[in-house]
Amino acid sequence: MEAFLEILKIVGNYVGCHRKLEEDLNEFRSEFQVLKRRRINVKSRIQAEVYSGRVVKQEVRGWLNDVRKIEKDKQDVEERARRVPYLKRASLCKVVREKFEVLRRIQERGIFNEGLVIERAPSRGVIIPTENLVGEISTTDEIWEYLMGNEFGMIGVCGIGGVGKTTIMKNLHNDLKRQTGFQKVIWVTASHPLNIFELQMKIADAMGERLLENEEVMMRAAALMEIMRRVRFVLILDDVWERFSLTDVGIPEPTVQNGCKVIITSRSADVCSYLDCKIVKVQPLSQKESLTLFLNKVGHDVLKISGLQEILKLVVNECAGLPLAIVVIAGSMKGVADIKVWRNALTELQKGVKSVKGSDDEIFLRLKFSFDRLKSLQIQKCFLYCSLFREDHEFSRKELIEDWIDEGLIDELGSRQAAYDRGHAILNSLQQNFLLEESVRIHGVKMHDVVRDMAIKSIGPGFGYMGKAGMKLTEVPNERGWGNDIKKVSLMANEISKIPVGLSPKCPLLTTLIMSWNLNLLEIPSSFFEDMVGLKVLDLSDTGIEALPDSISNLLNLSALRLGYCIKLKYLPSVAELRALKKLDLHRAGIEEVPQGLEMLVSLEYLDLFCRNLKEIPTGILPKLSSLQYLVVDLSSGITTRINLEEIVRLSKLESLKCEMEGILDFNYLVNKSKDFESRTAYDLQLLMKKEYGFEYGVYAELQHKLEALLMQRCKNMKNMRCSLTKVVLLENATELRRCSIQGFEGIECLVELDSSSSSLCYPVLNKLEELDLWHLPSLCLLVRVEGVAIPPHIFSNLKILRIGRCSGIRKLFPLELLHVLQNLEEIDVGDCEQMEEIIASSDSDASSDKFTFPKLRTLRLWHMDQLKSICSANGAMVCDSIEEIIIIRCPELKRIHLQLPLLNNGQPSPPPCLRRIAIDEKSKEWWESVVELDHPNAKNILQPFLKFLENGGELLTNLQLFSFKLNESRASPITRANKTSSSSTPQQE
Repeated sequence: MEAFLEILKIVGNYVGCHRKLEEDLNEFRSEFQVLKRRRINVKSRIQAEVYSGRVVKQEVRGWLNDVRKIEKDKQDVEERARRVPYLKRASLCKVVREKFEVLRRIQERGIFNEGLVIERAPSRGVIIPTENLVGEISTTDEIWEYLMGNEFGMIGVCGIGGVGKTTIMKNLHNDLKRQTGFQKVIWVTASHPLNIFELQMKIADAMGERLLENEEVMMRAAALMEIMRRVRFVLILDDVWERFSLTDVGIPEPTVQNGCKVIITSRSADVCSYLDCKIVKVQPLSQKESLTLFLNKVGHDVLKISGLQEILKLVVNECAGLPLAIVVIAGSMKGVADIKVWRNALTELQKGVKSVKGSDDEIFLRLKFSFDRLKSLQIQKCFLYCSLFREDHEFSRKELIEDWIDEGLIDELGSRQAAYDRGHAILNSLQQNFLLEESVRIHGVKMHDVVRDMAIKSIGPGFGYMGKAGMKLTEVPNERGWGNDIKKVSLMANEISKIPVGLSPKCPLLTTLIMSWNLNLLEIPSSFFEDMVGLKVLDLSDTGIEALPDSISNLLNLSALRLGYCIKLKYLPSVAELRALKKLDLHRAGIEEVPQGLEMLVSLEYLDLFCRNLKEIPTGILPKLSSLQYLVVDLSSGITTRINLEEIVRLSKLESLKCEMEGILDFNYLVNKSKDFESRTAYDLQLLMKKEYGFEYGVYAELQHKLEALLMQRCKNMKNMRCSLTKVVLLENATELRRCSIQGFEGIECLVELDSSSSSLCYPVLNKLEELDLWHLPSLCLLVRVEGVAIPPHIFSNLKILRIGRCSGIRKLFPLELLHVLQNLEEIDVGDCEQMEEIIASSDSDASSDKFTFPKLRTLRLWHMDQLKSICSANGAMVCDSIEEIIIIRCPELKRIHLQLPLLNNGQPSPPPCLRRIAIDEKSKEWWESVVELDHPNAKNILQPFLKFLENGGELLTNLQLFSFKLNESRASPITRANKTSSSSTPQQE
């Protein structure tokens, strides 16, 4: 009987579960319908608002993504409910309840009382710096005709490397930006090999949007498609090598209905044909066009050299009408006045060029001529080293020079500063020969992809390079792929996740191994390094490794070990035997203890221990590193003791100290002791002042004479205190201070107070100051407060750059008394100051007609200031004959520019002699036409050719660099940190 009752109980439970499951499912369905209606409502509101130029908030897009996921879960549950056996419905009931709770949380998040959209972020890189076109006019006109017409939506621009495809498209890009037919003009350089993920992220970034990195490729494609369908766009994809599908990326197909266009540049007509493009072939320049371009680069003075004209024409002919070859060869001959050298150059070119016309080898041999003419083997090796990096890599000048030092490519010069100087000279030489070009995006250098191809082909057997950077490799080459004669290997920026156990490449001559930016590489077997006895440079930065194998300890010739941004790295074996080690970079590595045997590295010159998890630097280690020239440490977590600070300042060869700290006593101690050592050439000390170091504790720092750059940020305890910079930090001894950045101090009302008691204390520090950044100082109302004394003649007398942003309390920037000492100002950059009304304060008399002279001012930028009414008094004018650019973004109340134009002999005004542009945002066209007043009725016509329109002020914010000398974050990965650096439009507030 009891057994029967137990069976009935079990059966009853299952019947109950069956009924409960149906109830839960019905409730789940009902709630999902509510969520579905909310999603429809949200999407309708979004669709109505995005066409006004706004963008969807990240949390809204995340919510929509979560709704899609729960919809999939619902479908899965419904399907399982149809198929689940009767006795397993209880477990499914639990799943339904869990999913129901997830659905309810999604519903709660979907209210969005604060709106769904935000103002669109400013576009980046609006106008692309480029060369003037020489000869490609007919091709440009043809492409323009297709862009403006309805017949072709896909356009393919083809031609051999170096023929000028990219230059043509850069100029067309800029022309498209200046006309209003398209809502968005997007430029993206494709990677080689093509990476769909990277391409999606680049396009979204250019649209001012963000895609979720952890989504599947097709989900990102759908999101990108939704973004791009909102606008009429032109998408320029430069340097495409491989076939791909627009749909797979998320690019809407251009049609007559949507009015969009996609332009592909490629060396391959097959790629363009696959994408069904209207193909435009770029032809080489004519002889006359080639000569014009050559003379523009080499200088017209060569025409004065007797007997050279015929040789010159023959040299130009050997360039085969290829603009890149013309520019590079002209660069290598610039400044040569000896006709015999020209004759020899012609002979070398004629002897070397034997390729088939139209092939990529045709330009290679011409570029090789310029490489062969480099002044020394050292410079050649420095150039060839750049080919180890992935295509389109952009180099920070400092990082590239550091790499050259690590490689031993820069001679031992006794000091690191001398090595940097030599490195900059080599870089300048390579740029002057057009083998490297300037990278505007990161203020560094980059290598044209065709020049990189030449470099790779120039690497003969004697160099022994294996360059496989950015090739999407998922595993390292097997042992046969390495070779006994190999010297340098680059596997950077791949997708290598593991190295097979037992793999031991036989590379006795290998000196350099670069495996950085393999983010998923977690482990390296000990066998891997066993037969690399000659290894000198090992770069594992930006990898996911958690420990280094013990075999590292046997690399006795190792001179540089780079482990920056290995955030998972917890264990290093002993480094005691690495006596040849000169560089150890552990920047932001995850280590908690210094490597065992660190004190034995008597040759160490470069040590970066900026590690947030590092618990201590034991006493006695630093004094033994007697060769140390460059040191980076983080003291902000209190990891060291007073004895360690003594050890730092007594490093007699130390040239550069980068240090972040919170304690004002530590800060005072370091800078005070520095005066005892004359070897110091650079300081980068950051004082991060937190609550416990507020004003009431006496925030004073004696900054000694060697300090050249000072960054101060964050002091929240000073909110309600009336103070000036001189009351926060006594700067009387910092007489060599060149750059100063002050950020996030809530209590500073003025930068300097001058009165009979305090003025003598602050003059010296301001005498040599060249660059001043003031950011997010909400209480700042004056730069200088003067009470009962005259402004000294030398205060701010060397100031060249003044940048002010987010200082909401300041109304007038320059008092009249200060103008006479600002004669060296070259750049004024002011923005986002809510109450700013005047740049130069008006005098007491409104009728005054003052002229304010800034003899060296090159750039004036004013941005995002709704209350700004004038630059100077109503009848005043600025005399700035050196002005090159004026940028004004969203200053609707500004009525006059107050720029006095030079007068010709006939009394008519003319533009300032150095003026390149007056740039305003697209929304200010009407403001320029109808509101802005100029001093002469013809002034607008005279200035009109210089007027440029910036879309949403994007270019302004690219140029803004308020944090120009923060503690250097070395080595950015090619996809993550480097992209963030390039796309950041405003400084991040700490």
